[in-house]
Amino acid sequence: MNFFHILSEIEKTDPEVFERFDSRRRVFKHLTGFGKKMTAAALPLAMGAIFNKAYGQATGAPSVNDVLNFALKLEYLEAYFYNLGLQGNGSIVTDNGSGATAVTPAQTTFRGMFSATNLSSLTKIRTDENNHVNFLRSALGAAAIAAPAVSEFDFTGGKGSGAGPFAGLFTNPVLFLAVAQSLEDTGVRAYKGGAPYLASNKDVLTAALNIHSVEARHAARLRTMRRGGFNNNAASQTASGTLEGPTGKPKSWISGDDNGGASPAQTAPIYGAGVAPSYTPAGITFPSEANVNQGANGTAPALNLQTALASLNFPAAAFSEAFDEPLDVPTVSAIAKTFTITSSTLFG
Repeated sequence: MNFFHILSEIEKTDPEVFERFDSRRRVFKHLTGFGKKMTAAALPLAMGAIFNKAYGQATGAPSVNDVLNFALKLEYLEAYFYNLGLQGNGSIVTDNGSGATAVTPAQTTFRGMFSATNLSSLTKIRTDENNHVNFLRSALGAAAIAAPAVSEFDFTGGKGSGAGPFAGLFTNPVLFLAVAQSLEDTGVRAYKGGAPYLASNKDVLTAALNIHSVEARHAARLRTMRRGGFNNNAASQTASGTLEGPTGKPKSWISGDDNGGASPAQTAPIYGAGVAPSYTPAGITFPSEANVNQGANGTAPALNLQTALASLNFPAAAFSEAFDEPLDVPTVSAIAKTFTITSSTLFG
């Protein structure tokens, strides 16, 4: 990729391009030396950030780095959750193995409440989430947000009291899986919601969509575990309100609004409609997971699949199940705050 040629072409149509860069003009003056110090993978990301500064100041839309840092926040949320429940004190397991603290006696007891098959899946999911954190930190480099303190999270939903609606989740597999599903379902929608803002950098977009697909597989596996609760050991079959009722036996994919999720009072927003921020690109909407209208392209309205394909006699739910819907940053942030303490500013 010849960046000097690109700049030359831009200058032909925008003679003031270098003035738009303000002090960043120095970057281009010394671009040859700058490029030698960067990897080929990092250079497009840096250039994307510079162009965002030059041409995107008035839009208010998040930059590539903004989107990746928000994804990193969500990955911290998930990784700390699995680390606290299954092994160690919550710290991230780095590529060199540091942070992989020993399993505590309480965690050993808890792990024993899962079947060998389910524990193996949960351990793999834990590894994936830690790897996602490490990947995003590596991609962002110096722009990555600092790791939050483990004490910023309260996965009981008690805002720091430890006595929220999911109290006991690290001793009761039913509650643990309910929260795990909620976090993964949120992640799937969040990654899809962020995709439009990564379109300027195809490499980053591809990486983000790859993580999105992994999060979706996590969600499907956790839903299968919840539906087949008998595959856990007997100790996991303790009474836990509605979590072992209808909402405790989900399909392996989201159907409609999922009846509000694992605990509707807390989790219904995960499956509901979002609200498009002012900077949202034209044509991007955030419908609920019960949406059956697809295919809007800015000139034609969305097609109601349930109506258009009525002759096929598919169950009504099938049309909502066939698509994941995106979710906006403010809504995802509000959901994530459920699992942080009151004083935390991680999600605003």
